[in-house]
Amino acid sequence: MALKILDHGTFEYRQMVKLRDDILRKPLGLGFTPKELEEEKDNMLIAAFEDEDILGCCMLVEESPEKVRLRQMAVLNDLQGKGIGRALMNFAENIARDQGYKTLAMHARKNATGFYEKMGYKIASDEFTEVTLPHYVMEKKL
Repeated sequence: MALKILDHGTFEYRQMVKLRDDILRKPLGLGFTPKELEEEKDNMLIAAFEDEDILGCCMLVEESPEKVRLRQMAVLNDLQGKGIGRALMNFAENIARDQGYKTLAMHARKNATGFYEKMGYKIASDEFTEVTLPHYVMEKKL
């Protein structure tokens, strides 16, 4: 498995968008707008590949000079629980740390909080609804 930083607009980026759409949006009856995708050009786009096939992805978005936010974490359904998410998280944390961020935060779906807690994240908010699902803000000091 190879972990990579992707360039916006490339073939690999389009694979990432399709994976996120299939895993995170379509099951909720949602999609991405062209404006949403255009706004991702300033984000750090991260993906895991096996040869040419995308396995999982996430992105980092600066919230402040000290804090970066993880967004759009997705792993192919049949590969969940096989360490891909953990590898993506470790890679993202190392990048964030190397760029000087002190905290990594996210809006975690309620059903994923156990995974993030195993990675050292703590719930830092009351439950709220986002994209029709219950979420929590979760954070970890880097």
